[in-house]
Parts: sequence; structure tokens; C-alpha cells
Amino acid sequence: MEYYFNKTITGEFEEVIKKVTDELEKKGFGVLTEINVTETLKKKLDVDFKKYRILGACNAPYAHQALKAEDKIGTMLPCNVIVQEIEKEKIEVAAVNPTASMQAVKNKDLEQIATEIGDKLKQVIAKI
Repeated sequence: MEYYFNKTITGEFEEVIKKVTDELEKKGFGVLTEINVTETLKKKLDVDFKKYRILGACNAPYAHQALKAEDKIGTMLPCNVIVQEIEKEKIEVAAVNPTASMQAVKNKDLEQIATEIGDKLKQVIAKI
């Protein structure tokens, strides 16, 4: 089982970020965090790195269900979605596969939640 779902598309980096954010929103996700890896590596290490952003996506009703089922599951939240520029106007979008990441958690109540969130993230990736 892969630990992510991905797709490579053609487009301008910031436009892809907007499209991903919009598609996440349509599936009930909000972006809680946005980490600009490119800027961080430049600032902290003075390293030039490709355009790379991590979006921390959260579907609040599902997050609430997961937290009620397993109070330490917050260590695996939110669901990360990455957007990276492979080459000029060739952008890869990848989302975590929650079913794969939650295999380490021995809690049957999380299985259905992970499956449903995974299905929603697959749909987001398919729509971009």
C-alpha cells in the first residue's frame, strides 16, 4: 500500500496551490497550516530548493470523530498535501494516504474514518 496519492499536472505553481485548496474545500477540508519549505530552507540553511509547499488539510467533523476514537491521533493530524515543482510548470500534488499512516494505530474505530478521508483525498487529487 502506497503512503500517498499523487498526480502530476501542468500549470503555474501558485495557481495549482489555489486549485488544490479549492478542491480540498469542496470535499470539506480547510487548510490549517501552510509550510513554505522553499522559504524555510533558504532562511534556515541558505539553501536554494525547488518550489515546495506543505498544506495541512483538516476535515473538522472527521478529525473530531478520530480524536474521540483515539486521543493521541492528533500526532498524525492534519492530513498533509504537498505541492512541488518538478520542473517549470510541471507540478506534482501528493496527499497522505490515511489508511496507510494509521496502520500503526491499533484501533478498529479509526479504520472507517481513515478509509473515508482517503477516498475524499483521492477525489481531490483526481480533480486537479
